[in-house]
Amino acid sequence: MNVIYGDMKGSSDTFCIEVNERGQITGIRNPGDKYGMNWVKGDHLVWGEIKGSPDLNVSVSREFTDRGTLRETYCFRNDTEFDVYTAGTEFGVCTPFPDYYTDAAVCLTTCCHTHLWCGGCSSYIMALRMGGEAPHLGLILREGSLKGYSVERIAAVTGVEEELSNHRGDFILHPESLHIRPGETYTIAWELVWFDDREEFEQILSGTEGFIRIASEAFVLTEGEEITFEVITPDIPGATDVLADVEITAGQEAESEESRPGEITVRRDGRKIPYTKEKGRLRICEKPETTGEYNYEIGQDGRISRTAFLVMPDIVTLAGKRLHFIAEHQQCRDEKSHLNGAYLIYDNEERRQYYGHRNDTNGGRERVGMGILFACYLKHCPDAKLRESLDRYVEYVLRELYDEETGEVFNDAPRCNDYIRLYNDPWMCRFFLEMYGLTKDSSYLDRYMKCIARFYRLGGTHFYAIAVPMYESVKVFEEAGRTEDAETLLGFYKEHGDYIAECGRDYPAHEVAYEQSIVAPAASYMGELYRLTGEKKYKEAAMAQYGILELFQGNQPDYHMNGAAIRHWDGYWFGKKRCLGDTFPHYWSALTGWAYLHSREAADTDRYLRKVRGSLRGVLSLFREDGSASCAMVYPMSVNGKEAAFYDPWANDQDWGLYFNLKYIWGC
Repeated sequence: MNVIYGDMKGSSDTFCIEVNERGQITGIRNPGDKYGMNWVKGDHLVWGEIKGSPDLNVSVSREFTDRGTLRETYCFRNDTEFDVYTAGTEFGVCTPFPDYYTDAAVCLTTCCHTHLWCGGCSSYIMALRMGGEAPHLGLILREGSLKGYSVERIAAVTGVEEELSNHRGDFILHPESLHIRPGETYTIAWELVWFDDREEFEQILSGTEGFIRIASEAFVLTEGEEITFEVITPDIPGATDVLADVEITAGQEAESEESRPGEITVRRDGRKIPYTKEKGRLRICEKPETTGEYNYEIGQDGRISRTAFLVMPDIVTLAGKRLHFIAEHQQCRDEKSHLNGAYLIYDNEERRQYYGHRNDTNGGRERVGMGILFACYLKHCPDAKLRESLDRYVEYVLRELYDEETGEVFNDAPRCNDYIRLYNDPWMCRFFLEMYGLTKDSSYLDRYMKCIARFYRLGGTHFYAIAVPMYESVKVFEEAGRTEDAETLLGFYKEHGDYIAECGRDYPAHEVAYEQSIVAPAASYMGELYRLTGEKKYKEAAMAQYGILELFQGNQPDYHMNGAAIRHWDGYWFGKKRCLGDTFPHYWSALTGWAYLHSREAADTDRYLRKVRGSLRGVLSLFREDGSASCAMVYPMSVNGKEAAFYDPWANDQDWGLYFNLKYIWGC
């Protein structure tokens, strides 16, 4: 393969471009950016580097447009006497954005959240600076079609373990599988554009010639709900500011497959789907007949764009099936084992339980979420078989994971704390709180108090723990008539909240240097404390956190990614296949929705409250209708050259996501 980089055409006062001796881009900067951020940072790949297809010659050209954008064109030519076919991930173009985690001050000013959408001819990258301050950088596909992306992570190659979770890696964009005859060419072209915020980028997409943007209020639905979305493009034939409704009727579905020039078609499973046209947009509304995946193709003049929806059973039904699966397949019932009664990992490939004392596969920690889900569900849906399972689990917890005298929470059975982890304590507190809600047994409130007091003695005040039930616990203790305990709790929480408010955006590193599940607890606790106290400082602190948290979320038109927070290490630590790479979805993504539930009082807008449903429901594809589940969906087509795009075989810690959905339904 011969790659020729041509000289850049034109000049620009909006881009500062740096190139190496080969003509490859090593730097993209905005001249007006006070931080001088470089939007190119490859771990080991170079911007524009071509992966694969040695039989194709490549010419690369760049020019500045009169719209203030930078256009890059990659022309692939077959100069052999043989046809060239490409398949899978063997062919791609590298775009290494600086998407990595380090000190918060560095992340917020010189790193970005890279939201990729490879959805055919209407593909884009929306790169948002982690601190939210403009300018941000967008990449909009103008020619060709993209089918997906892969990731290469240098940390996985070098084995530097402390970097495994912090560097998202370099991105490789994959064109659709090609057939290029001798003498023919195929072109991929995109434009890079600066923008101020997410809304402006969406406006740019909506106004880009040939680009089709898909917008919907929900990409994950439950039975009985309609799939509804809009097709937005400046190229709708006959579009005016005000249009009378025009509907494609069912009888028109049998028309010839040949489309008229400029006509937009919407197809699912090869069948034309009716739509209405109003105010320059096409509106599709379809009543699903069954649960499952619904994939649509939107075509115009040979250009195809894609979108994907998922229809699930109603959440209560789904939770019931999941809990019966856990009781039947994931609970240890070996009376000779310390694990007797525990809820364990289930391997969907081998159809058996799995346990390992290694932290993320043991009998405690995140897997306490299964017990929490049981208690929450049974409070509203009594079931004798599930209650027997939960009672057995409670015996296990009190025997192996919790000390009644000291309030100590153990990392694993048998009462083992060879690894001290502060996340464990609030999770056990939440379990006790849910058990009290189910049983009204005051001993669970006693345990809550011992456990939370020990958490704060161990340094919890300076720890951004996940899912501390601040608001709920104070209200539960007040309703139980234990006002002194409620005041004690509020004292703990205010001290904790004051530390978080003082830190502001100077987030301390945790198990990952900087991540969504550091910002989400901060946002949640500020909102909860404002609800509890009405103190203005918590309101102001909450608003500062909400904006930072929102930047993690994507809005791609696909149920895997829409509303999902960027996370890219969980599949490695908690999955059977130990694969690093973007997890869309991962259940902790629902923490964002959980945080926004408390925004009603603190925020002066419903902007964040509107995002709750998308965030919470976005994790539901981790669950199957038979009750089985997966701990993570590793989304990229490949990671470090190994095939990905799979749901991990292990059901491990994902049940927190289902729990958050149930709490949202029944109130918090």
